[in-house]
Amino acid sequence: MSAHAKIDATFPAIALKTVTGETVTLGKPPQGQWQMLVMYRGLHCPICKKYLGQINDMKADFDNRNVQIVAVSTDPEEKAKKFADEVGLNFDVAYGLGIDQARDLGLYISTPLDSTETDQPFAEPGLFFIRPDGGLHFAEISSAPFCRPNLEMIKMGIATIQDKNYPPRGIG
Repeated sequence: MSAHAKIDATFPAIALKTVTGETVTLGKPPQGQWQMLVMYRGLHCPICKKYLGQINDMKADFDNRNVQIVAVSTDPEEKAKKFADEVGLNFDVAYGLGIDQARDLGLYISTPLDSTETDQPFAEPGLFFIRPDGGLHFAEISSAPFCRPNLEMIKMGIATIQDKNYPPRGIG
């Protein structure tokens, strides 16, 4: 990861629009909440649709843990809206993350394999878990669409962090 997204350090605040017209700030959870940022490849990715659909099915579990879920992509507004509608997402879907911003977060960047995939470079998947104070507690970065953290393990890990005050790891 880059110098801008380090474990146990303040996550870079990035304000983005959501498909509902609101603004969400990555790295700034609502008062008293945690924030789980799920970076997805874009409308063209069927694996992203399946993964975010699974998160959507678990939304009540994350709500019970006071976790704000935000899906984020480099897609423009129209593609992000279509993605959210197709999957039926019931949480924030932010769009327009810049490629340089994605690199600053440590995400891998890919170019389309061909014009049937998409028409612009895009960020590969990542998951960031942000504490209420804005600090990055853990992260998972992938260079491929099929390498993503197991969501049951993520839920279990969040419970451990919150219930046992489990500290950030990998900072030493």
